[in-house]
Amino acid sequence: MVILVLIGLLGGLITAVSPCILPVLPVVFLAGGPAPAAPAGPAPQRRARPGPERSDCSAAAPTATLVDDPAPLRTTRNRRPYAVVAGLVLSFSFFTLLGVTIVTALGLPQDILRYVGLGLLVLIGLGLIFPPVERLLERPFARIPQRQVNKEGGAFVLGLGLGLLYVPCAGPVLAAITVAGARGHISLDIVGLTVSFAIGTALPLLVFALAGRRVSERIGAFRKRARKLRIAAGCLMIALALGLALNVTDAIQRALPDYTSAAQKKIEDSKAARQQLSGLYDNSNKQLSRCEDGVNELRSCGQAPPIQGISKWLNTPVGRPVDLRQERGKVVLIDFWTYSCINCQRSLPHIKAWERAYKNAGLEIIGVHSPEFGFEKKASNVQSQARKLGVTYPVALDNKLTTWDNYRNRFWPAKYLIDAHGTVRYFKFGEGQYAQTEDLIRTLLRQANPAVVLPPKTGQPDAQLTAGRTPETYLNNHLITGYVGDPILDDKAKTYHFPSVIPANGISLDGSWTAGYEYFTAGRDARLGLTYKAKNVNLVLAGHGNATVLLDGKVTKRLDITGTPTMHRLVDEKTARQAHLEVRLDPGIQAYVLTFG
Repeated sequence: MVILVLIGLLGGLITAVSPCILPVLPVVFLAGGPAPAAPAGPAPQRRARPGPERSDCSAAAPTATLVDDPAPLRTTRNRRPYAVVAGLVLSFSFFTLLGVTIVTALGLPQDILRYVGLGLLVLIGLGLIFPPVERLLERPFARIPQRQVNKEGGAFVLGLGLGLLYVPCAGPVLAAITVAGARGHISLDIVGLTVSFAIGTALPLLVFALAGRRVSERIGAFRKRARKLRIAAGCLMIALALGLALNVTDAIQRALPDYTSAAQKKIEDSKAARQQLSGLYDNSNKQLSRCEDGVNELRSCGQAPPIQGISKWLNTPVGRPVDLRQERGKVVLIDFWTYSCINCQRSLPHIKAWERAYKNAGLEIIGVHSPEFGFEKKASNVQSQARKLGVTYPVALDNKLTTWDNYRNRFWPAKYLIDAHGTVRYFKFGEGQYAQTEDLIRTLLRQANPAVVLPPKTGQPDAQLTAGRTPETYLNNHLITGYVGDPILDDKAKTYHFPSVIPANGISLDGSWTAGYEYFTAGRDARLGLTYKAKNVNLVLAGHGNATVLLDGKVTKRLDITGTPTMHRLVDEKTARQAHLEVRLDPGIQAYVLTFG
């Protein structure tokens, strides 16, 4: 329990300084003041003011005039920052855990809480502009004896409204809280995690609000123009409500880098955190835990769990469900996302590019929309936002988070790669490593169909993974790259000769070869030579016969080639290096593509 609370506290601290909370920062800053002054006493006192002295030096007493002595003004202690942050934490914690249950029990629309929050934000803005509205908002607190608590009622209401609109970047901690609340699995551990996360989130926000109060108290211009500043703050809150309602703030957040992702992953996805957070759920599909997130290779992570508990399907014929069993033979990418998640929105351009590039090559992309908040459960909201974001592939509305649990998922976004046999081979939590993921997609597509012709890669590769690495090349007469040697003769047998030197990243032929549209067919004394730089080299071969692999002139492997096109690992080393590779093939063997890793 103690470790769980510490994880929640640190997760909240990281979340509170992430780009996702930027929309609420101006409001939190301005919530610090300026505070109005209050009179110190009940009634003004009367005192004597000396009259003018007589000029005739008479002994009579000087005259005096009674005047009202205005009461001295006492500056009340401004506790608005505490009230706003307290309201935000209370509202966020309560409705994240119990909001879905309450809304469902009352039969209310799933996005009702979001609209309530927007309404409160508009009312607070109007209250700052028009004092009668502010007095109306503070009326529920009028019976509280403490005069100052009464004055901060409007600030507390503002915090309640912000808590309903607060959409922080979701990591494993918030994901665990959200899933537990959505499923109604509220335990002491979940409550402790929620409270600690909320406190961690509140601390940086409180510092920001106190900074706003300090500025308003120290700078004279703020005190002199208090009324104008309150009007400006009210207009800002109304503008924020409008921006949130129209999702205008999303574009700003998407443009900013996710500078807290590394820290979030280090804390929330550490070994200790995974053990603590995974202990909140059952042991179903535990074999997925055998694999590590984002590794640069394909592994066997167990059979892909089914897509279950879906309330509705989008972008399928007449809303028909997609059954993973019917996708055997294809490579499937499952993307867990939710439309208000900025991290998810930043990853969508890559996923859409893969769908366009590889759909005809056998890639099927399925978006599993697992909502983080209640308003994301409304099908019309998801459909509208999916259309706006350009998502055209099938989307499953996982409102009960059943499929999320099936995959033991912890992140938005998360991508799972499933091979043609229905086995999970790779998964990636969060943003990044797009070039690596695309490389693995291409590898799985070739394993599913070695004869497939893939288009060029869609994006720029990750520099640290591919710097100086030999690029892949197809062995056919229209897509081969890096070729040196005798001119290629299309579709007819020809005897070729190696050049005296094969340059870096160069490939050449020796002996008899027939260069076809889809593959090269080996003839008598056929040899394939290349100078490469990589850790591993793969070659897709088909037919019947033997292949001998020589590395820097030494025989390293002998392969038995039988049947349909199959990928063979020719070289597999721990580090990348430059070397000369030669492959000697029996007549009739077909060579399709060379890839490097």
